[in-house]
Amino acid sequence: MTDNLIHKIALSLIPGIGSITAKSLIAYTGSAEQVFQEKENALRQIPGVGSILAKNIINSEVMSRAAREVEFLQKNNVSALFYLDEDYPQRLLGCSDAPIILYVKGNPFLNCPKVISIVGTRHATEYGRQIVDQFVSVLADRGYKIIIVSGLAYGIDIQSHKSALRTGIPTVAVMGHGLETVYPSLHTAVAKEMIESQGGLVSDFLSNSPIDRTNFLRRNRIIAGLSDATLVVESAKKGGALVTADIANSYNRDVFAFPGKVGDPYSEGCHFLIKSNRANLIETVADLENTMNWSAAKSQPDAIQPCLFYDFNPDEKLIVDMLRSEGETAIDLICIKTTLPMNKVSPTLLNLEFAGIVKGLPGKVFKAL
Repeated sequence: MTDNLIHKIALSLIPGIGSITAKSLIAYTGSAEQVFQEKENALRQIPGVGSILAKNIINSEVMSRAAREVEFLQKNNVSALFYLDEDYPQRLLGCSDAPIILYVKGNPFLNCPKVISIVGTRHATEYGRQIVDQFVSVLADRGYKIIIVSGLAYGIDIQSHKSALRTGIPTVAVMGHGLETVYPSLHTAVAKEMIESQGGLVSDFLSNSPIDRTNFLRRNRIIAGLSDATLVVESAKKGGALVTADIANSYNRDVFAFPGKVGDPYSEGCHFLIKSNRANLIETVADLENTMNWSAAKSQPDAIQPCLFYDFNPDEKLIVDMLRSEGETAIDLICIKTTLPMNKVSPTLLNLEFAGIVKGLPGKVFKAL
């Protein structure tokens, strides 16, 4: 089994052999191991190979590097999913450039019935973080068997992971480097929590691969390919989120973009996607459900969909932040914890309930949605 894995990894290391050619080689020879046993003449006859790649295969010295990688996998509890394995993400199989091997730390169910990716700018505003947190909260209430995918970067990515963890949704980060480290290191604790919460880290890079900007653009194809839909929350005119959206469109996956304020530099990318028909405009979970034809697993007795673009006044923000932090709280305790008088708390809660931001429970208890 180990020898077989070494050959699979070695095949991915041969210069000039990409995933498409590697799959063609396996289709013609029968296995990764057999590729290395074929004669040069036979290899040249395989479509897409030719004499140069045939020589690269025959003369390749990749076995020792592949063997070291297998040692790393075993020592660090990292699994390797080959594209012919049952556990390999089936959505990725529909992407011609999907990697032949995917490295996974943790035990995420990558073939979960529903998978969405949430991506956006590294320079997230409070508006963008609030959109993510409220959207994921509502999604969790729907009761779907779902995974949220992102890239563990600063801004929208890390907010997506944190919101998923807070609401109990498994979340997966696709990394632009090997799984021996976490970049940025500031997010190591979040990554650890993801691994321990039925999520994990995914990469197609070998251990000790250099951390380079181009790697992070390359990993975007996996973020898009793992997902049924990609949601963009705040993006400038140029950036990785727009690259991910373009890749998702090329895979015939649904793309959604949240609108922002006119003139805001971190809304320009989302507005471009919407205006150019590269993304569906999204405001609520219902918009996602309608486009994707999803049905909630839990009945939804609440007629009001929580508003993702509510403009909080200071008293409202104080109360909502307290409820999100404390959970279900009686109105008397809300007054005590916020130091606001009852004549302010009562009408403020009523307005928030009408807006679908909070929900009133029996006994004058309230909770944030």
